[in-house]
Amino acid sequence: MATKHEQILSFIESLKVGNKISVRQIAKELNVSEGTAYRAIKEAENKGLVSTIERVGTIRIERKQKENFENLTFAEIVSIVDGQVLGGRDGLYKTLNKFVIGAMKLDAMMRYTEKDSLLIVGNRTEAHQLALKEGAAVLITGGFDTDDTTKQLADQKQLPIISTSYDTFTVAAMINRAIYDQLIKKEIVLVGDIYTKVEDTYFLKTKDQVAKWYEWEEKTTHSRYPVVDEKNKVVGIVTSKDVIGRKMDMLIEKVMTKNPLTVMKETSLAYAAHMMVWEGIEIMPVVDHHHQLEGLISRQDVLKALQHIQKQPQVGETIDDIVSNYFDHSPSDPQHATYHAEITPQMTNQLGTLSYGVFVSFVIEAARRLLRYQKKGDLVVENITVYFIKPIQLETTVTFQPKIIDVGRKSAKVDIEVYHEKKVVGKAMLMAQLIDR
Repeated sequence: MATKHEQILSFIESLKVGNKISVRQIAKELNVSEGTAYRAIKEAENKGLVSTIERVGTIRIERKQKENFENLTFAEIVSIVDGQVLGGRDGLYKTLNKFVIGAMKLDAMMRYTEKDSLLIVGNRTEAHQLALKEGAAVLITGGFDTDDTTKQLADQKQLPIISTSYDTFTVAAMINRAIYDQLIKKEIVLVGDIYTKVEDTYFLKTKDQVAKWYEWEEKTTHSRYPVVDEKNKVVGIVTSKDVIGRKMDMLIEKVMTKNPLTVMKETSLAYAAHMMVWEGIEIMPVVDHHHQLEGLISRQDVLKALQHIQKQPQVGETIDDIVSNYFDHSPSDPQHATYHAEITPQMTNQLGTLSYGVFVSFVIEAARRLLRYQKKGDLVVENITVYFIKPIQLETTVTFQPKIIDVGRKSAKVDIEVYHEKKVVGKAMLMAQLIDR
């Protein structure tokens, strides 16, 4: 029997894209409290089923496919530019393919304005109407309004016409930034990208006997299996050490390890890898929001995927990519590897010196490169101690000298000294767990 929360989510999912929903409406229709309805709507928003816009309300939207991440909905544009919807509210759920800045003559503007695009323009009513007739939405900059005829046309065509107080240049920069951020998000590999689906995995049920474990082991040569109850919810995990010396007719629920660590498809691969290395886990069950089994990930799959990602070029650059790209290295001697970096404007704080966060990223990158160079594997940071950091000016070249203090099969301790013109400007110690490559 589904819970009230699950029923509300199913109801929201069944709604037509573009429908407006409210806490009160859901509470009334499904006979639940407003608190329960509110919590379910918030979860639906996190899942990408609905979008809430100020002064408009909550709208059922199309769930975004990962490969279609750089396409924004008009509802998202309203939030980005802090806009006001003047007309065409029913089209807010639609996605735009491109935007056009209307800083040209009318006929030239219309050559670039096509269906499902967004025209960014000032108070030019004729341009507003022509764009809507072409099937494009309109964003009016400078806080201007438009006439009633245009608003009626927007309602009729179900294409939003939005007004924002920002100027055209600022609006274009804000939308570009949002698309850029979406591209970075698209590159983040999730558990859902690499997991083995439930139909291709082997698992045990609480009422199975230990004999079933031996049957699966013979068939698959694996020794670890998730355990599910009668509702298909993950309740445990069974490994060889749990069944050794047990009677064949003993129930799995009596020998399993309860409450195993699990991940969801939306969990980032990096987080899953950290958990598996940290806890020494070989497999992890993948579950949905109701804790039902959806599949498995193995330590081997995770490490293989992480190594593959490191070889891929990023579409959107993160701070770590910038740090990595600016690192020039000269490891002529494995014992005294040195890495050089030039401090660029995006690496500085408000005082114009190297930011503390970027300094830590450089320290991690220097340690990572040295461990890789010495074929010790990759690392998961456990602890960083920054002993001191002096102000490091913009456009100066600094040298990072990492030195391995101690290294074992599973962990490493690295000391990093930072120099500018032969003077020590920073010093840090990094402790990390090692991932076998």
